[in-house]
Amino acid sequence: MPSLTRKMTKTGTRLRVLATFAAVASLTLALSGCTKLETHSPSSVRNAADASATEAGTGAGTKGAQARAGGLGTVDCAHTKCIALTFDAGPSENSARLLDILKEKQVPATFFLLGKRHIDTYPELVRRMSDEGHEVASHTWTHKILTDADPDEIRDELERPNKEIERLTGKRPTLMRPPQGRTDDTVHDICRELGLAEVLWSVTAKDYKTNDSDLITERVLDQSSRDGIILLHDIYDGTVPAVPGIIDALKKRGYVFVTVPQLMAPGKAEPGKVYR
Repeated sequence: MPSLTRKMTKTGTRLRVLATFAAVASLTLALSGCTKLETHSPSSVRNAADASATEAGTGAGTKGAQARAGGLGTVDCAHTKCIALTFDAGPSENSARLLDILKEKQVPATFFLLGKRHIDTYPELVRRMSDEGHEVASHTWTHKILTDADPDEIRDELERPNKEIERLTGKRPTLMRPPQGRTDDTVHDICRELGLAEVLWSVTAKDYKTNDSDLITERVLDQSSRDGIILLHDIYDGTVPAVPGIIDALKKRGYVFVTVPQLMAPGKAEPGKVYR
């Protein structure tokens, strides 16, 4: 029978090992910026709006509510299998073709646009996105990692695209997507100050790593589910050719495409909060 001392030694060793693993895990989370990241789902936004309306006795909650997506029709995502297509880092030379596809298939999308060499290079495409019923939002001015920036830099990265988008479309963005999805409390505070909600994603094709359109399609279809937010980039050569197949396949599965605000309606994303 092992002695009490040996038992205690083994126990102490085991605890030290566990403590080491815990410290490594904690450090990894800290480095990834995910230690305190609280996110909200589209369904939770809808449910909260429904509960508030019921409590107020207005009868204007989620049940029976419809949200309009420009000229692309109405849908009630509380009772419909909705999904949102989102595109980062445009507009680009590929965006006109993408808009043609979306128009042909009557699918609204949400565009998180970059400023430098994108908004300032393709202003007519920014206007077209808005005019054709898509949601136009911000992806910063230079794609600077916001968690590496000081508050003034963060404010500038967010305000410059907001002003240009508003100048071109007449509408000030209410949504932004942080580069690489990296955010923290400082970013939240500044977004709240500027009236911006942060939108991440639940589906990624990692199209920045491949130009294989079939692989991009496969990755999206494998990850898609109700209330999903799909992340794609129209700046890469393999992405836009994959879009028709993605749309057709998801429609066959019963999905209805909506913008991000429509996915949350009749609720609304709150500035300073993070959604995925």
